[in-house]
Amino acid sequence: MSDTAVPILMYHAVASAPNDATRALSVAPEAFAEQMALIGDLGLTPVTTADLAARWRSGRPLPDRPVLITFDDGYEGVHRHALPVLTKHGFPATLFVSTGWIKGAYDTGGGLDAMLDWQQVRDLADSGIEIGGHSHSHPQLDQLDDATLRAELVRSTEIVTGELGARPVSFAYPYGYSSRRVRGAVREAGYAQALAVGNGLARRRQGPYALQRVTVRRGTDVEEFERLLQGRAITRNFAKDRALTKGYALVRRARQVRRKAIRSRV
Repeated sequence: MSDTAVPILMYHAVASAPNDATRALSVAPEAFAEQMALIGDLGLTPVTTADLAARWRSGRPLPDRPVLITFDDGYEGVHRHALPVLTKHGFPATLFVSTGWIKGAYDTGGGLDAMLDWQQVRDLADSGIEIGGHSHSHPQLDQLDDATLRAELVRSTEIVTGELGARPVSFAYPYGYSSRRVRGAVREAGYAQALAVGNGLARRRQGPYALQRVTVRRGTDVEEFERLLQGRAITRNFAKDRALTKGYALVRRARQVRRKAIRSRV
């Protein structure tokens, strides 16, 4: 079976005037429109996360030159700025919501900037945007104990299901962090596939619970965006990110070992 490399684009906010907390990962509306136009000009075929994973799982062929457009967290600009552009081009996408950050009855106040409300999330779903899970409070899932990890997954899944009338089947790890234990918990929570970060192209051999994405930032110009779509120079573009990620992973593993040792002495 062909192991086609697929670019999965990871967006966060789309905003003209983001705050300091989201600025680096907030794409300007004009840049987003230009990027979507380029996807159309290059003849790529956007699909949802669920569609890609289902095709890989069943062995059905992929569409010509597939690409995924994904958004994390649930920022208001996805409805205000991104949705009209996606609708214009007829592009599907996937939005991964942190349910405790969405304005409404379950809001914990943790959202980093202007967030969607549940009616806007429903509007997005009605427009063909797949709504996926992204935890409730957006923690580093691999740092949680088993009970807290399960509670985060169950809470967010139940809220999305209750608000939309459909159970989410795709998940994205907050901060991109996962582990074998976290991936197992996500699978047990009923998700059929999950996205990491990794800043590489997604391939079937990565497995349905560790599909890689590439980060689109405020500083991503149209030339770099085209290189991301074509899988060119990704290693060089994200070399610093990968070094930082590996270094932080070592620190986080050391913290986990230390916590386990402390608990064993109690």
